[in-house]
Amino acid sequence: MFSKAKKNERIDAEQREQYEYARSRIKQKKNLMRHFILFLVGSVLLIIINPLLGYGNNFFIKDWFIWAILIWTFIFLVHLFNVFVMNKFMGKEWEDRQLEKLKARQAERMVEIQKKVDTELQLPTIPSEELKKNEMNNPLPPDVQ
Repeated sequence: MFSKAKKNERIDAEQREQYEYARSRIKQKKNLMRHFILFLVGSVLLIIINPLLGYGNNFFIKDWFIWAILIWTFIFLVHLFNVFVMNKFMGKEWEDRQLEKLKARQAERMVEIQKKVDTELQLPTIPSEELKKNEMNNPLPPDVQ
């Protein structure tokens, strides 16, 4: 009876995580397609602007637009590499593993710090007889303390 409810909640959480991952991948691919379209339109404009307007012939190298397109191509290839190759190595699973490692490292440091505090700052111990005397002298009922 109770196990089905917990299982459904777990499945829902897993489905939600898969959904979020799918959304992020779709967004990455959509941005890559936008970049590609912008790259094509920009490259065509650079090719047209150079011979028609003669822009940059006096200030730059004669075929400056080729260098601009090559640099843009490199940037686009880095974006492409990031979306399709790096995501496989550094995807959600990698992030989760790194998070677990960092949490474990932090827990270890907290234990070390706690041990250091315990050894350096010794709290005075009160004998149990004194505790019983204090309880007897307390005018408040036990549940109000």
